Amino acid sequence: MAKEIFTPTYKIHYPVKIAKSKIAGKGAYAIQRIPAKRKIGDLGGVIITMKEAMKLIKDLKVINLVELEDDLALNASDNPNEMRFINHSCDPNTYMRVLRNRVEFYALKNIKKGEELSCDYGETHHEGTLPCLCGAKNCREFI
Repeated sequence: MAKEIFTPTYKIHYPVKIAKSKIAGKGAYAIQRIPAKRKIGDLGGVIITMKEAMKLIKDLKVINLVELEDDLALNASDNPNEMRFINHSCDPNTYMRVLRNRVEFYALKNIKKGEELSCDYGETHHEGTLPCLCGAKNCREFI
């Protein structure tokens, strides 16, 4: 287990339901309509150093990790919340906003009740080698 620097507080404004995903594994589904441009919630986790994050990446098959500034990362595999189940899509309905020590999700468009939440992860530690399973018409095929 990585050494925790601190655990930020987080809030979920639009609770989600976790269920089997159409994209990969489990997914986060809206349990009510989410209007465009509204904050959905903060990704839970603990802050660790990038050095520790790189070690975790080597040791674990599945990890929920977001790189922050100041050589830090949010490890959403430890002390997580439901936002960690937002899967990648090349045609997402949410976007991720990375602030100093927190990661927030916002609705890109109106999200219907029952719709799976998805986010374009952008650059990842996979460096374009992980096959993308989003099924979007504009799919880049790799994450």
